[in-house]
Amino acid sequence: MHDAAEACQGNSYFPAEICKGFGAAKVSFITEAVNEGRKSSVVIISHINLVVVGWLIKKIAPKTKIILIAHGIEVWKHLDRKRMMMLAVCDTILSVSSFTRDKIIEMHQLPTAKCAVLNNCIDPFLQRPSVKKRKESLVNRYGIKTDDTVILTLTRLSLKDRYKGYGYVLASLGEIIKTNTHVKYILAGSYEPSEKKYIDELIEKHGLKDHVIITGFIAEEELPALFSSADIYVMPSMKEGFGIVFVEAMYYGVPVIAGNADGSVDALLNGDLGLLINPENVTAITDALTKMIENNKAYLPNHQLLLDHFGYTAYKRKLEGFINLP
Repeated sequence: MHDAAEACQGNSYFPAEICKGFGAAKVSFITEAVNEGRKSSVVIISHINLVVVGWLIKKIAPKTKIILIAHGIEVWKHLDRKRMMMLAVCDTILSVSSFTRDKIIEMHQLPTAKCAVLNNCIDPFLQRPSVKKRKESLVNRYGIKTDDTVILTLTRLSLKDRYKGYGYVLASLGEIIKTNTHVKYILAGSYEPSEKKYIDELIEKHGLKDHVIITGFIAEEELPALFSSADIYVMPSMKEGFGIVFVEAMYYGVPVIAGNADGSVDALLNGDLGLLINPENVTAITDALTKMIENNKAYLPNHQLLLDHFGYTAYKRKLEGFINLP
């Protein structure tokens, strides 16, 4: 709906042969989407904001199967009567995590049989280095020493994103550096100036001036090198729909620590792929980080298990199963 027409040219994910950009021309988009949808046996709606398309298709072609993908916070909140009416026409709602599915059922009183889970998958075009090695340019840029343990969090830094838990990680590091000064914490991602001020105050409070690196915006092409430079990925989130960043970190061979109160539980396979902790408990975060710092190899993610559950091949197989349901 919002992509320009030329956005499909050379697009590996949605090539021009199967994709059309409407440049924010909403009426044209909805009209054409409904026209295509009414001729289809199955229509997948990728976000609840587009559910009006599914509702219109169902009115014209009642036998068309409508599948809605639910991500997280957009479906956890109260929905108005009109949105609920449109939601009711969906034959299947695929949530990206068990947490999101359970929230939808509880919040909107939807039938359990209508709600299922389809976890997100690893980007099929994501390149994985054959050898995990810190890139020299990043080492020089951030002043990383050979014996430093690099801890990473990748997220936008803003007031509304504090639920990602980086404030608790900073408090935890204040304890860790009392006995281990060879630690660097990279907070990567764009930030709001007011949030940068808040984080700087936490850094000052916990004595972390020489241990925290705030990178600002990170270009997509730099992410592989960033993940390869990390020894631990930590993000004790409390409102994660799924947490694809955990899966990406593990794909690059980085041990992960996540919160046990949201969709992160799915991303870590209930703890089989990493450590799950109480996201608001600084002591629990400190203990988990200390374990990984002291014996990093013991927490390396099982790459085959990761692919079995979150690989693109597994995703396609699961999605085909839902499409082919009667």
